[in-house]
Amino acid sequence: MQLRYRQQVTAAGVSVVALALTLGACSSSSSSSTPSGGSSSSSSSSSGGSANLSGTLNGSGSTFQLTFQQEAIAAFKSVQPNMTVNYGGGGSGKGRTDLAAGTVNFAGSDSPIPSKEASGFTGKTILYFPVIIGPITMAYNLSGVSNLKLTPATIAGIFSGKIKTWNDPAIKADNSGVSLPSTPITLAVRSDSSGTTANFTEFLVDAVGSAWSLGSSSTIKWPSSARAASGNPGVAQVVKSTPGSIGYVDYSTAKASGLTFASVKNKDGNFVAPSPASATAAAESVTAKPDLTFAAVWQGGANAYPITYQSWDLVNAKQPDANTAAMLKAYLGYLLGDGQKLLEQIGLAPLPTSLDQQAVAQLDKITS
Repeated sequence: MQLRYRQQVTAAGVSVVALALTLGACSSSSSSSTPSGGSSSSSSSSSGGSANLSGTLNGSGSTFQLTFQQEAIAAFKSVQPNMTVNYGGGGSGKGRTDLAAGTVNFAGSDSPIPSKEASGFTGKTILYFPVIIGPITMAYNLSGVSNLKLTPATIAGIFSGKIKTWNDPAIKADNSGVSLPSTPITLAVRSDSSGTTANFTEFLVDAVGSAWSLGSSSTIKWPSSARAASGNPGVAQVVKSTPGSIGYVDYSTAKASGLTFASVKNKDGNFVAPSPASATAAAESVTAKPDLTFAAVWQGGANAYPITYQSWDLVNAKQPDANTAAMLKAYLGYLLGDGQKLLEQIGLAPLPTSLDQQAVAQLDKITS
């Protein structure tokens, strides 16, 4: 479908305090016919609330969430016509910084708050609401090669700068019988503080261990020849416009940009293409911590895509007034309820049922 990029706004803030809920491990969802996002729940909060609310919520952060937020905000208007929700991207790091500073009501983040940012939340406990799951593609621009396969070790070699041309023996070994050119490889990477970067590099740490020497973080010191851009759309544009390039881009953005992407060898030894279905297969093996944080990368399963990741909306449990608390519960409830039905059509995966239900249960922890 045509993805609609609406105006992004970052505005007024709130004070912070929160509370985490001890919850069990998440289990798998079943079929694709009924998205798991709380749509079967009878709770009014899981469908956006029944009260007629009025006011504005502001969020910023994850560009992985951006398309979902835009679609959900538009649809939510039919549920709460007197509410305004604004969501600006900027990357997961920006969202967390804005939430810590009190300039937004919620932050989109693809990774938990890292230890180096913890001081910004001193005395505050943040509630994590998982909202989406999806693949990080190995998007590439290589004329004449449409079915590229890559192992984690080869990906690590490419992004560390050790594999410099497309006909390198390691890439040839992954693609027996495929004619690969001697074209130099151009890396397309993120310039901003990014949850996509954090999850992509976490995959490499988990999959190849010490063979990946650049570590895992929201920002990475990439090889000097890499071309850096802001947000998933920025990296997608570098790949699209640069012959011989390869970059890590979320599936929804890669599809919308018309990019080609590789199949990646998973934990079970199978080459799997990124898709909502293969992301769901990975998520089925996830076990959430009590605060609902987890990592979907490098999960087992014959059909699991190994670079699957997740994104949360981070909020503070204690809000400055009852109206703000009610608006957050209504909007987050919509994302976890009917909003989950929007995901597959934009290339994202619904939450597993158990995880969605645990997130819905946390809505009552938002108070004034």
